[in-house]
Amino acid sequence: RGEARTGPRVSRVVHEGEARPAVAGRSLFDYADDFAADVATSCGRTGRCRECVVEVTRGLEALTPPGEAEAFLRGPYRLACQAALAGDGEEVVFAPLRRRTRIVSLGVMPDVAREPMATRRGGRVFYGDEPIDDYRGRILGIALDLGTTTVAMDLVDLESGESLETVAFENPQRFGGSDVMSRISYEATAGRGALQGAAVSALNREIRGLARRHRIARRTIYEIVVAGNSTMRDILFGHDVQSIGQKPYKSTVERAWRAGERSGTALCADAWSLGLRANRRARAYSLPLIASHVGADTAACLIATGIGERDGETAMLVDMGTNTEVVATAGGRTVAASCPAGPAFEGGGLVDSGMPAADGAIESVAMRNGAFACRTIGGGPPEGLCGSGLIDLLAELRRHGAMTAKGVFAAGRKRFSIPVVEDRGIRFSRRDASNLGQAKAANYCGQYIVLRELGVDPGAVSRLCLAGGFATYANLRNAIDIGLLAPVPVERVEKVGNAALSGARAALLSAPARRRLERQVRDIEHIELETAPDFFDLFVDGCQFKPMPDRLADPTSRRRIA
Repeated sequence: RGEARTGPRVSRVVHEGEARPAVAGRSLFDYADDFAADVATSCGRTGRCRECVVEVTRGLEALTPPGEAEAFLRGPYRLACQAALAGDGEEVVFAPLRRRTRIVSLGVMPDVAREPMATRRGGRVFYGDEPIDDYRGRILGIALDLGTTTVAMDLVDLESGESLETVAFENPQRFGGSDVMSRISYEATAGRGALQGAAVSALNREIRGLARRHRIARRTIYEIVVAGNSTMRDILFGHDVQSIGQKPYKSTVERAWRAGERSGTALCADAWSLGLRANRRARAYSLPLIASHVGADTAACLIATGIGERDGETAMLVDMGTNTEVVATAGGRTVAASCPAGPAFEGGGLVDSGMPAADGAIESVAMRNGAFACRTIGGGPPEGLCGSGLIDLLAELRRHGAMTAKGVFAAGRKRFSIPVVEDRGIRFSRRDASNLGQAKAANYCGQYIVLRELGVDPGAVSRLCLAGGFATYANLRNAIDIGLLAPVPVERVEKVGNAALSGARAALLSAPARRRLERQVRDIEHIELETAPDFFDLFVDGCQFKPMPDRLADPTSRRRIA
């Protein structure tokens, strides 16, 4: 734990609004027990498993200093079992990294031929044509969407095709940074293994919970199908991710494929060798990535939505998240791009009152007759603003003249207080608006440049599939009004929920679907947004909270597809 030291006095310890009196020498894990907080551990609180990471948002200096067991952590993160109170007088506020988040619906489920890789033949279980186990009464699999901010898992009965339960929680790798570039840097400076270990520990914890709730044996889980961006996927599979963070931003897997050393970018490994505790012969299969940062999660969305499979269709997929992906198809071409939006809309710390879509998050904001009205997830007291609430707030501030398109508040104020929740300390600052403007600009540029590359104006898009966590609950008109979403007619926008998880589940149930996808991604054209000659001008324009133009200015004078 490290030796106690003389430091600021601590009066109380707070978790999710609840407080307990401070007692010097008690660990944050002791307080987690008091609060019945869900903090992971598998080592008896000795610091060896590295699972009990918590974020200390106030009073970090009032704790005992980090010891050797916490050398892998930076900033406001500590191991709950190692961080103890050093005195009394100041307030300490902490939260586990693995808060439960709102489960985004699976949304669209494609009609695929149900031919899973793991099947029963007589009294044996086969993976493809390989016998791997005796039949134990069930054949199960897990579809996994390993997002930068949120992780979602779906437990599926491979014999019936039934989804038994879906769970979602915050990605516990946040101690390595809130975006993929930060985590790539963390891997380089803090040593490989910590981020993979955090993900594997969290996944195993969820697998244990699913097994307990459904009274199943973990050894009846024979395959885990993974969707995730290139960085998250490769970290889980134990690959070096440094090349993804450097030009030309390609993973070692993609490089090997383009060099003719691999047949594709899909991955398959023994789940047990990765540390995933399912059947000892279970496989972990990852869907193929497309190119660069456009990863297996986007490929999974293609299965779910059918983008690129319908002849003559002009359509677009926008999967909004910490890293937003855009795929559009028209005139026989399919083009993809990645937009480094960052976590501002997902509670990544760039908005003072921002938070993930968990209980207590304000999910909608409206101004009526000069007064604000808010609704929270779960209906409880407001604790902060999640992405859909931030979209509404920005649109309402613009609509009622309280903020300019450049994010400047009326009367020169630096901070805007939302009257209905002002007593909860939930405010919105000029800095918050600036960070959201930059996140929005990345989304704006991605949609603008991809559509323009195909010679398509927003009004010509016959189908826009909108995927991702906060996007699923966003008010479409508000998202269009602030320029977060291209001005495609609202009636043509399909909210497809967690399409990455839906696609992973489809691939889990259908080997033909995954093979078809592996072929499809080879023909997708990838573009780097910053190579556009007017990228900087578009980004600056995209930082403003105003709609995207209906007609996309094209410096190369490409023919538009009507």
